[in-house]
Amino acid sequence: MVNALLKEKHIKYLKSLDSQKETLEYWLSEHLRLNGIYWGLTALCILDSKETFQREEVIQFVMSCWNNRTGGFGPFPKHDAHMLSTLSGLQILLTYDAINLITEDSEKLDSVVQFIKGNQLPDGSFQGDRFGEVDARFSYNALSALSILGMLSPEVVDPAVEHILKCLNFDGGFGLCPGAESHASMAFTCLGALSIVNKLNLLTPEQIDTIAWWLCERQVPEGGLNGRPSKLPDVCYSFWVVSSLAIIDRLDWIDSDKLANFILESQDEIKGGIADRPGNEVDVFHTVFGLAGLSLIGYDNLVEIDPTYCMTYELTSKIHKYPY
Repeated sequence: MVNALLKEKHIKYLKSLDSQKETLEYWLSEHLRLNGIYWGLTALCILDSKETFQREEVIQFVMSCWNNRTGGFGPFPKHDAHMLSTLSGLQILLTYDAINLITEDSEKLDSVVQFIKGNQLPDGSFQGDRFGEVDARFSYNALSALSILGMLSPEVVDPAVEHILKCLNFDGGFGLCPGAESHASMAFTCLGALSIVNKLNLLTPEQIDTIAWWLCERQVPEGGLNGRPSKLPDVCYSFWVVSSLAIIDRLDWIDSDKLANFILESQDEIKGGIADRPGNEVDVFHTVFGLAGLSLIGYDNLVEIDPTYCMTYELTSKIHKYPY
């Protein structure tokens, strides 16, 4: 049983990720590359080791993913822009204090903002790109990205909030769209979006408590958290659930010690990294969200992370809060 956080092994594992270009898996995951860099970089920030990645190389890669035809960021050079990779690109630039590459270039700023706003639909929801998939994740992506750019406006925020509130279900969970099944990741995207635009006050105290009960019931006997009832625990929900509880100030409604033990047992003692659950293969996605969960519950003096943005408070302190 692993009962300590293997910080140095995790740093070594994260550093190795971009050196595996000869593997099939590396090239099959092009569609996640920009997201993956954000996950790895954020994990390193939590471990207070941001310098592990080569700053200038990363910034150059991010800017190569900007799609000058559609205005957003794709996950890899010459890929179509998408809301998910656009937010990741902006988060990486903010992390490296290079967001001015967008904000001080009027052409790029206008194109990114128009890409985001252009994906908002008449009902206030957002699609991920021109192909039309609609999901509460994209509402969060849009509001978070515009917040980082300082470009939120009531014309975008008000209908987005109206749509997000419709995603709240009777059981206290949120669905990816109105009427969809409650899911823990959607709880984060909806609560996080409301937090970004200072609209949590639109939820009544009774609704907040119902949401908190649904979230805390995601903890299973092993200590981990699942995404919905009757599912196995998964380390990634250490962020989705815990951040949601932190946003509504109900973090003490779960057993943090048992959760920490579940995350620690999911570490790879040899090569580092964190898996979805003990005994499985590690990946950067579960590594960052496992570390983020540990940060949120105050484990082992990790760098404190902002539950609304999944970035350190040092970084989110640079974001101007809405309304401006």
